[in-house]
Amino acid sequence: MPRKVSAPIVDAFFAWCDTQAEVALDGSPLAAALTYARNQQAALRRFLDDGRLPLDNNISERALRREAVGRKNWLFVGSDDGARANTVFVSLLASCQMHGIEPLGYLRDLLCLLPSWPRSRVLELAPVSWRETLQKPEAQQRLAANVFRRIVLGEHPPSV
Repeated sequence: MPRKVSAPIVDAFFAWCDTQAEVALDGSPLAAALTYARNQQAALRRFLDDGRLPLDNNISERALRREAVGRKNWLFVGSDDGARANTVFVSLLASCQMHGIEPLGYLRDLLCLLPSWPRSRVLELAPVSWRETLQKPEAQQRLAANVFRRIVLGEHPPSV
């Protein structure tokens, strides 16, 4: 139902864009915005045809909120490399949250698997594929054999 309501609104918006594009001054910010919207029309209409796509971007906005709140704290990451590492780390944690994966457990097991995981299959370790990867005997065996993981989980007391 919401998509049926949205379709006429989207149609009206792009009709308005076409009309305004004819009268907008070349080089003006309005002309640039209209050109952008018209060029993105196929992508902006995609949610009307694919029920898997949400009607809004609330999930993305919530993920970005963490960035906005942390921005002041991250002024002092130390370097450009530190900023890049922070961005990757925060994105990874947001992806875990989006896929319902417990972040600390994910990071623990990721750090155990990553060093010996085939480089050509590294995307199997991404949060989107994580649950499926953990079902593979290869991953289960590597995790079970990892002494660090067993100690952290309290399954293997450190030898004295």
